[in-house]
Amino acid sequence: MTRNVRLRGRIEAAAAGLCGLLFLVTLIWPDWIEAVFGVDPDQHSGALEWIIVALALCATSTFSLLARSEYRRARALSTR
Repeated sequence: MTRNVRLRGRIEAAAAGLCGLLFLVTLIWPDWIEAVFGVDPDQHSGALEWIIVALALCATSTFSLLARSEYRRARALSTR
């Protein structure tokens, strides 16, 4: 079945994984932006971190659903 999955499905699955990782890292360690980049864009209000969490969650859901449809398409093609 994985032979039938297009490159698009694999990219969507990888993007879902990366966005999910970003979601978890930001949720667990909200000050990673300050530690990694050395800047404090929101002056410790936490607003930027919550925006990143919300956007990463939406992106993870979207990419997961897109990848799921690709894998279902591949499954349907392999049963023919």
